[in-house]
Amino acid sequence: MASETLTSSEYIRHHLEHLTWGHLPDGTWGIAQNAEQANAMGFWSLNVDTVSVSFLLGAVFLFIFGRAARKATSGVPTGLVNFAEWVVEFIESSVRGSFSGKNTMVAPLALTIFFWIYLMNWMDLIPVDYVPHLAMALGVPFFKVVPTTDPNATFGMSIGVFLLVLYYSVKIKGLGGFIGELTLQPFGKFGLPANLFLEGVNLISKPISLALRLFGNMYAGEMIFILIAILPFWLQWTLSLPWAIFHILIVTLQAFIFMTLTIVYLDMAHQEHH
Repeated sequence: MASETLTSSEYIRHHLEHLTWGHLPDGTWGIAQNAEQANAMGFWSLNVDTVSVSFLLGAVFLFIFGRAARKATSGVPTGLVNFAEWVVEFIESSVRGSFSGKNTMVAPLALTIFFWIYLMNWMDLIPVDYVPHLAMALGVPFFKVVPTTDPNATFGMSIGVFLLVLYYSVKIKGLGGFIGELTLQPFGKFGLPANLFLEGVNLISKPISLALRLFGNMYAGEMIFILIAILPFWLQWTLSLPWAIFHILIVTLQAFIFMTLTIVYLDMAHQEHH
């Protein structure tokens, strides 16, 4: 429930502020205590909440599948092992349906992307006041618990995918083949400027669309939860439960879309023409 000491706009602004570490106006390095200090830190600042929660959930992912791998036997799988095998089979079927090349890295990458993003998205289902109030009780001014509502996180992941796309494009096609693909399609050598423009836009749009799609959907979902939290108590329960149930679909779908597009982009990088 929204605090009575804050106006609605202050409450929303507080819940959207990151725990940011960087260069303070007094010349020292530390945690920003308000939005103005965070904005003044500029590019060389770090959203501590995004990084810490992302690493924590990455460790959870490794623990779950590492434990399942250690418990796996030749018998009929049960419990955690059965769940891990089901997830792996689901990822493998997605890769087989979207990736036509030969690369043993794609399926593990797809598994990591899907489950890691899925865990990060699930943090949006924690009631919006729980973590910020706990953080304030511990003397921490801000704390956003959903890493995928931070464009720094989504762009970081999409740029990582983009670098892999560039790497495999050059590795499979050769530097000349990759440059030729950018400059000679679709209009041939006489349409080189138009080819370069169209293919360049198509290439650059891949990481941008990956990042903004995930960020936009999760940020919108978080904002709706925050808006529900400033409503009267009886109305909160009326609206929050249906939205949470619907948001489970969004949480899963966004992780699946990011994974699927990653597979498709890598498949395009492994083809001579697309």
